[in-house]
Order: sequence, then C-alpha cells, then structure tokens
Amino acid sequence: MADDAGRDGRRLVAETAGLVVLVFVSAATAAPGRLPLDPAGALLLFVAAVAVVARWRAPTLVLVVTTGCLLIYQIRGYPGLAAALPVLVALYAAVRTGLRRAAGTAIGIILVGGFVGDVGVAATAATAPDVFQRWFLLIGWMVASCVAAELSRQRRIHLQHAEQRAIEAERTREEAARRRADEERLRIARELHDSLTHCISIINVQAGVAIHLSRKHAQPVPEALVTIQKASQEAMRELRATLNVLRAVDNSPGASLDRLDNLIRDLQEAGLAITVTVTGEPRNLPAPVDRAAFRIIQEALTNVVKHAGPATAAVRLHYREHALVIRVDDDGHGNDGEVVAGVGLTGMRERVTALGGSLDVGPGDSCGFGVQATLPWAVAP
Repeated sequence: MADDAGRDGRRLVAETAGLVVLVFVSAATAAPGRLPLDPAGALLLFVAAVAVVARWRAPTLVLVVTTGCLLIYQIRGYPGLAAALPVLVALYAAVRTGLRRAAGTAIGIILVGGFVGDVGVAATAATAPDVFQRWFLLIGWMVASCVAAELSRQRRIHLQHAEQRAIEAERTREEAARRRADEERLRIARELHDSLTHCISIINVQAGVAIHLSRKHAQPVPEALVTIQKASQEAMRELRATLNVLRAVDNSPGASLDRLDNLIRDLQEAGLAITVTVTGEPRNLPAPVDRAAFRIIQEALTNVVKHAGPATAAVRLHYREHALVIRVDDDGHGNDGEVVAGVGLTGMRERVTALGGSLDVGPGDSCGFGVQATLPWAVAP
C-alpha cells in the first residue's frame, strides 16, 4: 500500500512538472499579446499549473484557482492561451469526481468574465467579434474536456456495477451450492438413519438377549457376544454423532482424539494388544484435523483386527511444528506385500488429501503392515 502511494505521488509530480513545462512552452511560442510575459504573468502560469497536483483531493479549490489565473492572464493580455491548459485538467478532474455543476459554473464564469473583461480592456467594439470567437473556441475545448471526463466517469460506474453484479452472482452461486449441499447432507442423514440404525439396533438387541439368557441359565457368556454388544453400542453412538454432524449447521465434530483412550480400551478388551506413544508438544487441533486423526487411527486398528491375525499394534502420535504425524504398525502376517485399496484405505486417503496432507501405507520391513499419515495444521475452512 505504501509502495502504491509512493508511485501515485511520483506520478502526480511528474505530470505536474510536464504541465508546467508545457504551459511555459505554449506561452513562449504564442503570438505576442498586449503585454509581454513578465514575472507576474509567469507567476500566474506557475500557480495554475502547480495547483492541479491537488485536483483529486480538492477538485473545487483547484478549479477556482485555475479559473482565476486564466481570467487574470487573459484580461491582462498576456500572450497565447497557455493558462487555459490547467483549467482543462481541473475541469476534467471536477467532472470525473461528480462535480458537474461546479464545472458548468466555472465554464459560465470564464465565458462571461473573460469576454466582458477582454472587450473592456481592449476598449474598442470592433474587436468584440474576434474576442468572442477566441473565447467561444476556448469554451469548446473546455466542454470537450468535461464530456471526456463524464464518459470516463460513466465507464468507471459501469465497471463498478458489472463487478458488483459478478460478486453478487458468485455469492448467489455459493449460496445455491451450499443449499444443495445441505439438502444432500440431510438426505444422507435420513438414509443412514433408516438403514443402518435399524440393523445395528437389532444386532445390539440380539447380543443383549443372548448374554441375558446365558446368565439366566448360569452358563458362561461367550467373549464374542460381549464384544459384539459393545461394538454395536459404540457403532450406534458413532452413528448418532455422525447423524448429528450431518444435520447440524455448525458441523460440530463427531469424532476426536479425546476419544482415543476409549477406542484403545475397547480394542484391548477385544483381545488386541496396543501401545500408544505420543511425542512432541500436544496442542489443540483444528476440528477437521482432530476428526481425521481419530478416524485414521480407528480405521487402521480395525484393519489390524480384521486382517493381521494374532498381532500387536503400535500407535505413534508425533506433534511437529506444523503438522501431526500418525503412525500405526502391527506385527501380524499382513497381506503378503500386496496393498489392496479397499474402502477403508480409500477413505483414509480422501481424508488426508482433503486436509492437504500425505498418506503412506504398505507392508513392514519384516512383517506386519504400517500406515503413516501427515496432517498439516493449516486447514482451509
């Protein structure tokens, strides 16, 4: 911004210097007037030319100064019409800034005052037609300057309106897209509720009934039934949280690393040995990063349970200066070196990509399988 102001200031100084030179060259090359160009006349030209440097900050004042200098210069009979050049610039600036009435008043004063004063000083009626012609032509140039300024002003207004319409159209498109996204989110929420909630509820109820009957008949409760009941209850809680996210306006998080201890405990109770290591300086994560981190760990450990066979898992969280690095390894039999991009791995990659991070998956050095995700802090809203 300071550089722009400096450039504008230098440009105004250069334009003013050029106008000063042009005014004095015009006066020096003009036909002789009733008076030669003396210091008083030169001062009038200099003041009028220098005054235009403030034409955008004080257009009315500049117009008054340049108009007065022109009238005095012409009535005294100095050579040429050099003093009219600053007036043309002042008129352009006045009309460009919307001061059309002030510009019209200045033109009227110049026409009447200049003609009457010039004829009075000439003191001969015979010169009246020549004086009128000279001033009338000068007024024509002034009117042309005002017309050019008005065209420029109208063009600027048109461009501003076009830009405003473009901004409004973009805002309307964004609102329409947001509305369609909200409608789709609600539709997905209804579909999930109608399909998954019913099935998971039945699983939970059946597991609960089986556990109840086993206890009622004093029989040992199978560990698998307990795990099924807990898993179905957790699935129902997560499903409700997900539905709340889909239905909520503020997109409140449905998963967080705050729940990591519960996740680890449930999997340990199901028979998976897990170690968790946290390095670096823990901090409050942005909500999208927090959700993605939990879901990546959850999916990676779920894959260990499903595919690794008898194994132990290690979860490592490393808080870097600008990113969170998640590493989940197991020592199971893995997948024999072949990485199959199923729904889980695809979902993890989509989450990481959406946050501008990276995901590496593959077999371990000797056995097992590893997942490493890098999630940067800076997340687009």
